[in-house]
Amino acid sequence: MARAQARSSEEVDRTDDAQVCDVLVVGLGPAGASAAAAAARGGARVWAVDRKVEAGRPVQCAEFVPRLVGMEIADLAEARRQDVTSMTTYIEQADTHDQPHFPGVMIDRASFDAGLVAAAATAGVQCRFGVGLRGIDGGGVAHLTDGTWIGARIIIGADGPRSVIGKAVGAENTEIAETRQITVPLLKPFAATDIFLSAAMPGGYAWLFPKGDVANLGLGLAPTWRHRLKPLLDALHSDLVRQGRVGGDILSVTGGAIPVGGMRRLVSTLGPATVLLAGDAAGLTNPVTGAGIASAVISGRLAGEAAAAHLAGDRDATVDYAEEIEAVFGGSLARALERRRELLSLYVSDRTPTPSDLMKGWIAFPDYWAA
Repeated sequence: MARAQARSSEEVDRTDDAQVCDVLVVGLGPAGASAAAAAARGGARVWAVDRKVEAGRPVQCAEFVPRLVGMEIADLAEARRQDVTSMTTYIEQADTHDQPHFPGVMIDRASFDAGLVAAAATAGVQCRFGVGLRGIDGGGVAHLTDGTWIGARIIIGADGPRSVIGKAVGAENTEIAETRQITVPLLKPFAATDIFLSAAMPGGYAWLFPKGDVANLGLGLAPTWRHRLKPLLDALHSDLVRQGRVGGDILSVTGGAIPVGGMRRLVSTLGPATVLLAGDAAGLTNPVTGAGIASAVISGRLAGEAAAAHLAGDRDATVDYAEEIEAVFGGSLARALERRRELLSLYVSDRTPTPSDLMKGWIAFPDYWAA
């Protein structure tokens, strides 16, 4: 989306008839739905739009949620598919590593998102799917793809890794990882997240996450090596079939982008409107693991609460939002970004990472956490 520009006479006429709300949320994933609900519960008039036609679909997620957001998951029992207790890390040319305490939940992402959207609607949010953002004029009035113009005092950008709102305020994600994931039959049930590290996977790793009688098998890589996604994932799938762990059928295929460049600027202005970013749009996904559901729910809720407080007269609310997000996520994101860049620098210098290098770049090993 282009930055704010002078409006044509037609745009002025249409903007004069614009809808008005207190808060416009762009994106109705976990961050956006959580933000919209929190703002509405705080007394704000909230509109929320998403270019997707249905909540949570297509699924572009490995669907694992750490216990960090156990309370939100507990409220959405229909989304829960399996508890996870541990992590097993497989490294080429090295011993397998078991981390016995790594609790979390495998969810059905579509059900999870739908539950959050339903909660937002119950709180009074006007939720509209199949409607994206065409642009925002210099007065902070948004032009939606269905032709609607809407003015808002606060805009919350929760529209994913390639955020239109983030780009509009000059805070877009600049580093992205590409992913491919297949869902396959699970022949040997287990309760761990299986991680596969290899020097052949620059800027990423592969995973096998159990979800009842199926499993999500996926791979993420730095964009330069995206051409390796399918062949590497196919090879891993074949290995797991030979081991008798999964079936050969591919039940579904998905993929997407993950922001891996760390936290963006969280608070900006666009004309008279205050702009907050949350979730993937804010770069709150872990640059090493790609985990982002927990940070999306938490940042969305905090952004919505900050928006409502700001509208009620608390002029420090948005600054407080940025400070709280930094306090909660800043340290872990900074460490992950450092480790990711250290590992990628080896490929740039034409050095093949050793097993020790791979261990330092993964959260299950002590060297990752060393100063």
